[in-house]
Amino acid sequence: MAKLFESIGKLGLALAIGGSVVNSALFNVDAGHQAVIFDRFRGVQEAVVGEGTHFIIPWVQKPIMFDCRSRPRNVPVITGKQRSFPPTDLQNVNITLRILFRPVSTQLPRIFTSIGEDYDERVLPSITTEVLKAVVARFDACELITQRELVSRQVSEDLTERASTFGLILDDVSLTHLTFGKEFTEAVEMKQVAQQEAERARFVVEKAEQLKQAAIISAEGDSQAALLIANSLMEAGDGLVELRKLEAAEDIALQLSRARNVTYLPSGQGTLLQLPQ
Repeated sequence: MAKLFESIGKLGLALAIGGSVVNSALFNVDAGHQAVIFDRFRGVQEAVVGEGTHFIIPWVQKPIMFDCRSRPRNVPVITGKQRSFPPTDLQNVNITLRILFRPVSTQLPRIFTSIGEDYDERVLPSITTEVLKAVVARFDACELITQRELVSRQVSEDLTERASTFGLILDDVSLTHLTFGKEFTEAVEMKQVAQQEAERARFVVEKAEQLKQAAIISAEGDSQAALLIANSLMEAGDGLVELRKLEAAEDIALQLSRARNVTYLPSGQGTLLQLPQ
């Protein structure tokens, strides 16, 4: 009986050891991940292991997991920029870049060997700062505000090309934050106010010029009218005066006909209210 229990104990121990060996020989790769196999005798294997359950040699091989999904990262950068108007000293520009990145699956062994598992911490801040400073140097401070879309596109193109040398893919690059120092912001506001005042002054000058031209034209018209009347009087003699009397009489008759207290119109020269002959 004792031998039977001893045999059962040995069998159980063997099964436990065997289960432990089998369990250590299996590993799982989750969705969106891939694994690189490190062999103690042959180093990092070139083949990349995809999703699912796989076998390895226990105590000889070790899987290193990599997340191959797009991940966001915000990289803040402070760089100097020449102002576009006085004073002309350097102005600090605070820029924050948002990056969606992922590694190239086929280059995971090289990334692990040359950079390490924390490749994003080692690569992205340095190349982002390098590219941003190079691009910002091509624009003055005002252009960074007015041509922000062009700046963002240029940063995206240069940074994508730079990241590809490290085996990284950038799915999206965008400028999420761009600010200047307090002094520069105040200078921009002062410049805008000065431009608005200049526009207002120009409008006032143009308006005065228009009024001046209108006055000149009106005076010329009055002078021409007076000249024409004088010439008519010289040519027509009393005929023009008689015409003006008739026009005045017609106007007076019209006004009297509308008055409430007048029931008839006087005849004769009284209609002209004793106008001088």
